[in-house]
Amino acid sequence: MEYLKSIPAILIEWLPALITVLAGIVVISTVRWLLMKRQAPTSGSRISQQLLIAALVGVLLVMVILQLPIGEAERGQLLSLLGILVTAAIALSSTTLIGNAMAGLMLRSIRNFRTGDFIVVDGHRGRVSVVGLLRTEIQTERRNLTTLPNLYLVTNPVTVVRASGTFISATVSLGYDVPREKIETCLVEAAESAGLTEPFVFVLELGDFSITYQAAGFLEEVKYLISAESELRECILDSLHRAGIEIVSPTFMNQRQLAAERVFIPEVRHATPSKPDAADESRPEELMFDKAEQAETEAKAEHQLADVVEELNELKKQADHDDNEASKTRVRELEARRVELEAEVKRRHEQKKEESRDEETP
Repeated sequence: MEYLKSIPAILIEWLPALITVLAGIVVISTVRWLLMKRQAPTSGSRISQQLLIAALVGVLLVMVILQLPIGEAERGQLLSLLGILVTAAIALSSTTLIGNAMAGLMLRSIRNFRTGDFIVVDGHRGRVSVVGLLRTEIQTERRNLTTLPNLYLVTNPVTVVRASGTFISATVSLGYDVPREKIETCLVEAAESAGLTEPFVFVLELGDFSITYQAAGFLEEVKYLISAESELRECILDSLHRAGIEIVSPTFMNQRQLAAERVFIPEVRHATPSKPDAADESRPEELMFDKAEQAETEAKAEHQLADVVEELNELKKQADHDDNEASKTRVRELEARRVELEAEVKRRHEQKKEESRDEETP
């Protein structure tokens, strides 16, 4: 009977905590319903909603602990435990965050690559479209965007294709019955036909049944690296076939009965169409790496604007001490150039924001 009499007293003691829990559940449910009521939320708004709900839950936990009918010592211990759990969660989750941030600062200080550059890292190849503090984005040859954490770029070897040009190559295996001098002449001719300079040929391997040759040359315009590699292989095929060289090793086997004079070179039915000029030719890289190309152009415009502003400030300082007509003319030219570049940078920033909104909208 005494236990039953104590039940109302216990309920009274726990009533503030129960009311706080119920009120908190109602508030959180209402806020969540209002947030979910919005149509077509973007990825950024979803993250903000989740953070807001998490913050409300944390506030509710603190308020419930403060309303519990326990002593001050126990209440302090619960608050300390909650603080330790939150601190541990933040510390564990921020380890990678801080690591990526430090790696981003390291990459910015080293500056071994920038937007628009071709990079290759652990099987990933593409042009850099975004260099951020926590991550770096590359656009692959399929036009897809690959996000690489900066810590990943620091801990793995990164190959950067130099913007001033690079050597590209293609390999082919041919039999021992074909003279080496004839093959090297054809491969050098193929490299020159592909528009490469300083062509050369290496003998990579003397195999049991064939010899592996490598034709290489210097490519000046690295923006069209993918097309240039394909064009080099095409020219190798055409050059070897024109010279009457079969691209088959002695291990080639066919069960059909063929004439002894049959050679495995496709017949040329139509004349090869002449290729358009490089200036008029549309390359697939222009669509593959459109975002990286836009980021590179934007970065160049910002650098040019900074150079113009710096030169303009220097000329204005000199004009204060020297009344030179040539300096005044140069100042007017730089002022006009600055206005053009500022408009260009502003236009590209607005275009970039609009494209980001379009990509986030499902």
